[in-house]
Amino acid sequence: MTGGRAGNAMQADFATGKEKTGRGLRWVAETIVGLIYPPRCPICDRVTAPECVPCRKCAETVQLAAEPVCKRCGKPLDGERAEFCLDCGKRRHAYCQGKAVFVYQGNIRQSMYRFKYANRREYAAYYAREAAALYQDWVFKNQIEVIVPVPMYRWKKRRRGYNQAETFARALGRELGLPVDAGLVRRVRNTVPQKELNGGQRAANLKNAFQLAADIVKYKKILLVDDIYTTGTTIDTVSEVLLKGGAERIYYICVSIGAGF
Repeated sequence: MTGGRAGNAMQADFATGKEKTGRGLRWVAETIVGLIYPPRCPICDRVTAPECVPCRKCAETVQLAAEPVCKRCGKPLDGERAEFCLDCGKRRHAYCQGKAVFVYQGNIRQSMYRFKYANRREYAAYYAREAAALYQDWVFKNQIEVIVPVPMYRWKKRRRGYNQAETFARALGRELGLPVDAGLVRRVRNTVPQKELNGGQRAANLKNAFQLAADIVKYKKILLVDDIYTTGTTIDTVSEVLLKGGAERIYYICVSIGAGF
């Protein structure tokens, strides 16, 4: 018995030692990464301390997409009388409801540009924290099962090195404790950037651009994520593909959105 207790104690000490060593190695690794790639403010991009991400002054300059907002797409509204923005008042959407974190104006424009084109993937952690703080209750109320990023055409992703929507999706999944399925929908046709087209051209541009990786979608309630929401054509098109595959309800969260008035 005494030998057994001694053996157990030695095993416990060994496990504790391994755990401490693991924590020490992680600390060293994080310190080295921090020295090579010091944290930057996701709004102004200046090097800052980890506890000051974002800069206090910068955090005060961004506008959250707070109420009153469109009850369908989440665009900010001018006043509380209207329930829907001008766009949602004129047409139906394939998705049920959407939310946005920031209004696409001021410093957040430059932040989004760097996130999308200048390899500032680390910004996703800040975007995801803000999204979770705002919409965690909404996500769980709607019984979301999985997060799906809007896919990027394969050679474009290879050239850029990452899909910014997927980067945001994975950060948001960690914040919310939800799985991310980045392979559920594929972009099978390269398209012209939506920002270069008008409303009628956008739908034609995305026709047959997305495809399911499998015939059947095993999820019923899905959260799509993207970086910027404008007219919703991209979200609608991906939603239609998912609904045809068996999904029942589609929601979305985007990092930023324009005004709805």
